[in-house]
Amino acid sequence: MYKKNFITTGMVCEQGRAQYYATLQQAKNGELVRIKRGVYAKEIDLADVMIDVEAIVPDGILCMYSAWEHYQLTTQVPAQYDIAIKRGRKVVLPEYPPIKLHNLSEPALSLGVTTTTISGFKVKIFDIEKCVCDAVKFRNKIGMDVCIEIIKEYLKRSDRDIAKLNAYAQTLRVAKTLKMYLAMGLHQ
Repeated sequence: MYKKNFITTGMVCEQGRAQYYATLQQAKNGELVRIKRGVYAKEIDLADVMIDVEAIVPDGILCMYSAWEHYQLTTQVPAQYDIAIKRGRKVVLPEYPPIKLHNLSEPALSLGVTTTTISGFKVKIFDIEKCVCDAVKFRNKIGMDVCIEIIKEYLKRSDRDIAKLNAYAQTLRVAKTLKMYLAMGLHQ
């Protein structure tokens, strides 16, 4: 029940009312941390580098700084977990850990979604080409230096897929800008 995972009241209720009240008592005693209503975790699990995104933000997708850091595209250390959700969706966030939601509409939300395992958690994350396109799209919010760093690091990779990057850029309407950055000689 406590293995590198969050504990939900649904999981506890399956084991009976006594276990439910025991979990509430553990939270009250400080043995468990209340993440949000109905979701608890051991402190040791919160110290890990990744959270169980699906338990905290169902259907959430790791994006922006969290994804760039995962793919080692930037030296920036994320201040919070960046998670993409469908535009208009309401989500109750926990007090801890810090999470920043990014509301996306189609096709930006479904483009390039993949699943990977990070620190023992199965996590939805945008693939690397989608992450590069996001850097270009949000370059004014994140800063030009971060955007250029991400593009440079991507182009150094042997597993890059320029055709896929250009296709994503077309879909996300950043192809012209991406082409300009590539023409500036970032791909040396």
